[in-house]
Amino acid sequence: MTATIGTSGRRETVENSTTNLQARRRALRARRLRRGWVALALVVPAASFYGVFVLRPLALTFQYSFYDWNGVSAATWVGWDNYTRLLHDDEMLGSIFNALELIIYFSFVPVILGLFTAATIRKFATSRLAVVSRTVLFLPQVIPLVAAGIMWTWLMASDGVINQTLRAVGLGALARPWLGDFDAALPAVGVIGAWVALGLCMLLLLAGMTKIDPALFEAARIDGAGAIREFFSITLPSLRQEIGVCVSVTVIAALASFDIIYISTQGGPGNSTLVPGLEIYYLAFFSREIGQASALAVAFMVLVLAIILPIQRLTRDGD
Repeated sequence: MTATIGTSGRRETVENSTTNLQARRRALRARRLRRGWVALALVVPAASFYGVFVLRPLALTFQYSFYDWNGVSAATWVGWDNYTRLLHDDEMLGSIFNALELIIYFSFVPVILGLFTAATIRKFATSRLAVVSRTVLFLPQVIPLVAAGIMWTWLMASDGVINQTLRAVGLGALARPWLGDFDAALPAVGVIGAWVALGLCMLLLLAGMTKIDPALFEAARIDGAGAIREFFSITLPSLRQEIGVCVSVTVIAALASFDIIYISTQGGPGNSTLVPGLEIYYLAFFSREIGQASALAVAFMVLVLAIILPIQRLTRDGD
């Protein structure tokens, strides 16, 4: 009789434990479900905004690229003709090549200069000179690009400060209307872009240098390594992610350049500084070729992704 009662008690205890466990699981699922609905409620406004103002225009741009449309009258289906024209139109192809050339000035130059500038500032990071240097170099990031374009237009004018300085030091033969010269206009625009991007690259790379273990530099000095050897053996490999961010941001800025070029040259002289962003603007709002402008925008978006994604993959952390 006692054994029977003991067995029944254990069975009831097990059943109660099972019931309590199931109740806790149900409560946990309900709590997770409530949290999920709260999270969804927080995400929906941003997702809706992104869908309406980013995804929908992208889809419409892709749709318009298959039509011949002036934005007012009825659109005519032309299929892939707009994309075929891209391959045979010298003006549009030239704008793409100009954007690719700007990568040298907007990306490679500021990243390389930013590396050496950050490495130099790091040597006296706690001094007032370092604070002043960081502030001065980062200042172009604060200035609106339109204002920067206007300022450099004045500096590079025929009677601007740059030409006056060249004449003052006996180099008047080099003076020219920098933004009005067919050969010098694109490099001159590139100088403006490099000036704007240098501060950002310097600051990102300097922040990356601060996380490098000082023991690595001490060990390198013990082994007899000099400053150059330290830079290429320790500093540069440790900045892989930061360099990837700098290159990605500046390459996108070069390919998507519009503000500086519109203010300084408007694509001239001729089409020597014409870039896809400006060409899309002219096609859509001046020539009223909405379909062709959309095709160029889609093709250029694919080109940007084809350039940026490999950069992101190459600069990702390795083993």
